[in-house]
Amino acid sequence: MALPRDQFPVTASWAFFDHAAVAPLPAPAVAALAEYAASLAAHGVTAVRQWVARLDRVRALAAQLIHAPDANDVYFVPNTTHGIGVVAEGFPWEPGDNVVLAAEEYPANQYPWMNLAHRGVGVRAVPSRGNRVSIDDLRGAMDARTRVLTVSAVEFASGFRNDLDRLGELCRERGIFFFVDAIQSLGVFPLDVQKTPIDALAADGHKWLLGPEGAGIGYVRREWVERLHPIGVGAFSVVNPLAFTTIDFTLKPHAGRWEGGAYNVPGLTALGASLELLLNAGIDNVRRRVIELTDYLCDGAMSRGWKVFSSRVECEKSGIVSLIHPTLPADEVTKRCKAAGVAVNSRAGRVRVSPHAYNTESEIDRFLSAT
Repeated sequence: MALPRDQFPVTASWAFFDHAAVAPLPAPAVAALAEYAASLAAHGVTAVRQWVARLDRVRALAAQLIHAPDANDVYFVPNTTHGIGVVAEGFPWEPGDNVVLAAEEYPANQYPWMNLAHRGVGVRAVPSRGNRVSIDDLRGAMDARTRVLTVSAVEFASGFRNDLDRLGELCRERGIFFFVDAIQSLGVFPLDVQKTPIDALAADGHKWLLGPEGAGIGYVRREWVERLHPIGVGAFSVVNPLAFTTIDFTLKPHAGRWEGGAYNVPGLTALGASLELLLNAGIDNVRRRVIELTDYLCDGAMSRGWKVFSSRVECEKSGIVSLIHPTLPADEVTKRCKAAGVAVNSRAGRVRVSPHAYNTESEIDRFLSAT
């Protein structure tokens, strides 16, 4: 088992398969939250240096997770939407430019781009072909005015895993900025931004990264830092953030310029504890275990007459499995599962099951028996 099951209190009450929504916290993250709360209660701001050092450690762990060349290429975000807005609002657009995206993207990766219409920027939404997003279709939607391609690493409803390497190379060939919403993959699938040509990404930590809501990470390739107009600028965006009585508007020369205000210290501290848990387990080991579980799930579901909607092609499968029950609507399935102590969800009229690496085959059997 890639992740130690005894570190997940949720297992006492639930067979939990809804990590694509909001994950339960592991014990180390809970302990980190408690430690911060106790410190703040006992010492207030006098312990600030300890917690600044802790945030530096979390940043280093996040950089390790995505193989960023420098820890300062990582910045903290309150949610994925903020990281998308950094690019959407900061990009040097000209009227007539356009963005290409997959039509099944989560709304957070559509609305910020649609919000650029007043600046003359168009959005080209490419429909899926069944359970897949076709690279050829994305390529076909591009033209000489395409400036950005944005996709999710894993699509939230279908579970389709996009080929980030091929998409990145396509963008490099055409001089297009490549943005990735990584929230449904980070923590399960290895990512190396030095090998995969991603220009920016964002992911809140509350799904596969096993952190609390409101504490996530963003990344901007260093060559783009000066080309994106900074948004959300504040006291901590500048090179001397603690010189409060000296106004020197010299922005940090790295992604830290997008950290304008106070940090979510408890949330980031807990996220750091979960990152340590995942990295110690080994992300590729986590990936292997999640794929084992989802393969087992698909085999069991099909043997009971379910339809597996998600692509299970090796390079396209993910931790999200979209299922269609032979007789029951998705909402009824989720209702019956909840009554049986099994947490799943429904998306796009289908049952969405998303196990993590601490789950077991017996729990999957429990899910299949619940309906």
